Amino acid sequence: MISILIVAEESKLIQELTVKLARSGLDCLVASSYEQALRKARDRKLGLILVDLNNTFKMHQVKNLQSEVGKAQNPLIMLLVPRVMIGDIASNIDINDFIVKPGSIDELYVRVQRLLKTFKDVDTNSTIRCGDLIIDTVGCEVRLGGRLIELTFKEYELLRILATNKGRVFSREALLNKVWKYDYMGGERTVDVHVRRLRSKIEDADHTFIETIRNIGYRFRKDS
Repeated sequence: MISILIVAEESKLIQELTVKLARSGLDCLVASSYEQALRKARDRKLGLILVDLNNTFKMHQVKNLQSEVGKAQNPLIMLLVPRVMIGDIASNIDINDFIVKPGSIDELYVRVQRLLKTFKDVDTNSTIRCGDLIIDTVGCEVRLGGRLIELTFKEYELLRILATNKGRVFSREALLNKVWKYDYMGGERTVDVHVRRLRSKIEDADHTFIETIRNIGYRFRKDS
């Protein structure tokens, strides 16, 4: 699920926008300060940051937020701008879109949706989606039902390789060579141990992703 960080003071416009976006299936995070925005941005994969420039949130803070979050996530930026600040935008900050206050809920909603379509088109190549399981190959993050799953590097690599090749059977030796490389001196039992740990983190009664192929190895379910 794509998350939108809305940095703004509480208002009727922001409340209505949040409700409308949530009803369309988007995860909306609302922050009323720069510090709160930073905390929430670091916990989620963001598609868009919407900032209401006002007396408490300044242009330089938008730049700082871009710098802090953009290194890992590269989200799109959209501003709600007072008319007197329009001239400052082009020379001070790199943004994807803006709307002049007070704006309308319908225009704001349409602009957000158009930007998110751009984000989805760009993000598709770096994201593996398997139902509720989302693998971000750029940020090296895995989420299940929106919840961040903590994996070791080897567990993540196993999952990435299997999920990238749905339906393909990998022998234990093949996985050992791909994940641990040829100079690893351990046995194929290592693969079994790591697959078991991986399953314990991403599978439950409602989610089954990895299948054991008897006497051969493993594959990621093609219908996942």
